[in-house]
Amino acid sequence: MTLQTGIQLRGVCKAFDGQVVLDNVNLSVPVGKTTSIIGQSGCGKSVLVKLVLGLLTADKGEIHVDGVRVNTGDHQALQTLRKRFGVLFQHGALFSSMSAGENIDFPLSHHTSLSMSDRRAKVNSLLELVELPSIYDAPVGALSGGQQKRVALARAIALEPDYLFFDEPNSGLDPLTSDTIDSLITRMKIELGITFIVITHDIISAINISDTIAMLSQGQVIEHCDARQFASSQNPRIKMFLARNRGFKAL
Repeated sequence: MTLQTGIQLRGVCKAFDGQVVLDNVNLSVPVGKTTSIIGQSGCGKSVLVKLVLGLLTADKGEIHVDGVRVNTGDHQALQTLRKRFGVLFQHGALFSSMSAGENIDFPLSHHTSLSMSDRRAKVNSLLELVELPSIYDAPVGALSGGQQKRVALARAIALEPDYLFFDEPNSGLDPLTSDTIDSLITRMKIELGITFIVITHDIISAINISDTIAMLSQGQVIEHCDARQFASSQNPRIKMFLARNRGFKAL
């Protein structure tokens, strides 16, 4: 069965002050699946996602989301497209002056016409979805790192995006909490049908949650394949990357 392509990059190039970050990148992200983008720090993972989000402009190449070209300079079309995106930032980016529930309500209050009671009901359902019931009024500062990450995840899906981008979802978390986040990502893909794009350097997490894995190296995608196939890749650069990830054992 042929998978429907949601996001497609064709010949994408990006450089900063003459330093090439992405060099003729080609990548297809299937709809309804989880695609992890991995690679060493500074390899261009975040730049690639910012290009898709329209936060940066490619020097060359084309970027399409569901057939709509992102990098056309059409501001209105880009704003419409962005409403279909959700982002979970590396450190959560929660508002410390708001409670957990108020953080999740923030996009609902600004981008929907729901009543206050309907918004509160939706927020509580989202908190249940991320396994944090009854913490609507909890101060953000009173939450653990893992709890804050789950609140940020609930906020990221509040507007029911078609695409959800994760920036290092397990950064700074202990192994057990990381496993909890991985389980939530896996369950949400099944229950919500969202297409997930995950930036990570954690290969173990990537294999656990992903349908496909793409590796960036020296500005190019050197491999994009099924997650289990990736784990047994014979590409020398991938084997070296896997070997340097403590705790990873080839399948």
